[in-house]
Amino acid sequence: MSPTWVCTSVDEAQLTRIAELIALKVRVGDLITLTGDLGAGKTTFARALIRALLDDPAAEVPSPTFTLVQSYATSRIEVAHFDLYRLNSPDELDEVGFDDAVAIGLALVEWPERAGDRLHGNHLGIALVSGDSAETRTVTLTPDGAWTARLERLREIDGFIADTAGTVRYLQGDASTRAYARITGEGNARVLMDSPRMPDGPPIRDGLPYSRIAHLAEDVTAFHAVGEKLGACGVIVPTVLAFDHAVGLLLIDDLGDLTFGRALEQGMDQRALWSAALDGLVDLRAHPPAERLSIPSCALEHVLHSFDRTALTIEIELLTDWYWPAIKGTPIPTGNKAEFLGLWDAQFNQLEKLPLGWVLRDYHSPNLMWLGDGRVGVLDYQDAMRGPWAYDVVSLLQDARLDVPETVERDLLAYYRREVARREPDFDPAAFDYAYAALGAQRNTKLLGIFTRLAKRDLKPAYLAHIPRIWRYLERDLQHPALADLAHWFDAHCPPENREKNS
Repeated sequence: MSPTWVCTSVDEAQLTRIAELIALKVRVGDLITLTGDLGAGKTTFARALIRALLDDPAAEVPSPTFTLVQSYATSRIEVAHFDLYRLNSPDELDEVGFDDAVAIGLALVEWPERAGDRLHGNHLGIALVSGDSAETRTVTLTPDGAWTARLERLREIDGFIADTAGTVRYLQGDASTRAYARITGEGNARVLMDSPRMPDGPPIRDGLPYSRIAHLAEDVTAFHAVGEKLGACGVIVPTVLAFDHAVGLLLIDDLGDLTFGRALEQGMDQRALWSAALDGLVDLRAHPPAERLSIPSCALEHVLHSFDRTALTIEIELLTDWYWPAIKGTPIPTGNKAEFLGLWDAQFNQLEKLPLGWVLRDYHSPNLMWLGDGRVGVLDYQDAMRGPWAYDVVSLLQDARLDVPETVERDLLAYYRREVARREPDFDPAAFDYAYAALGAQRNTKLLGIFTRLAKRDLKPAYLAHIPRIWRYLERDLQHPALADLAHWFDAHCPPENREKNS
């Protein structure tokens, strides 16, 4: 396929759709140039792109013909809209701050030919030529190397949602490589999940990358299959409305914007929210998961892995591989790591004896939607596995992104035990309490490593703000008598007086 994308007979609505798609993939350092005769649609395209980035279809976007540049501070990126028609010399670009605009955001340039050789950045050239009628034109998009893969992906998305009318807007996603967009129109909203199959990372053990050892989803089949099964079990999840597993695109129901975190900000009671989420976990216990999940609408199947010793171990090693070097400045000594792994191995021996239930893996505030009337919607379950039932309970009650007071955790944990015991006469509360503490310690150990890795490797330092909270949860977990040896290891190598510091 040619990297150049040519669209013919493009009317204004289609030109707006192309601009909205381009807005999904812009990054700092981008240069988008617009060429074409007067009336070909350059200003129409520029306004549509800026309004998409502002998420405001009625935003005032004046032409910069006389000012040469108009700037916009959007939630994602700084945008500088240049019209160089009145530029007398390329040297005047210094006066209007062109170089700075590219360095800190997106430069959108009309009449780029007047800039000579002064233009730079990750370039996407857009040429508009008037068509056979006054209402249409041919649009040719030509990417440089940095835009080639992005533009190819946008062509796939355009084909996938061609029959879905509405305004396309970027939707903030999670910490993963997945991207999302909301398509609003005709009285409803849909969400596009953009999740191409990612290449394996470098092998780190037995020839396998981290993602395969930790049983992370590798394509959209997992989300589709797990969601179908959870929906059949009574869990409120987005319905998959259209899919293309081969390219990694799904169109799903929109469950809205009211995450548990936003609901708290609006004054809702935390106990009521978290209690409703716990009720969902109690109900789910009546539906133990199968190892293989089929998708009725297509001939595909997903294997639901068990949360085995290998996956548990690779996760806790994130602490030794990332957190330890960050706080101590040197790699962990071999002996300290061996002792750490040996202590955890003893815990995994006990956890392996427990019955296997659903482990949705990230059952916490960013992925829980308040739908009203006691209803909770669930997102982000593609990494689900089979493991101890306690995992999702601790994921909820020791929320990584916001504080759950110890009194609230304790009271809701007691509520969960009572509800399960009422339905399951053979429920063992002591075994559950051990699993809750051990899996909480394992999860929080992993999170210390993950948040450090996100900051150091992926340049996302905001995650370090969660480190003190994770330590507080971990300290609660390590109070269980069965975890005393692990508590001593943490006290010896990560002294309590240093735990409130970000790494």
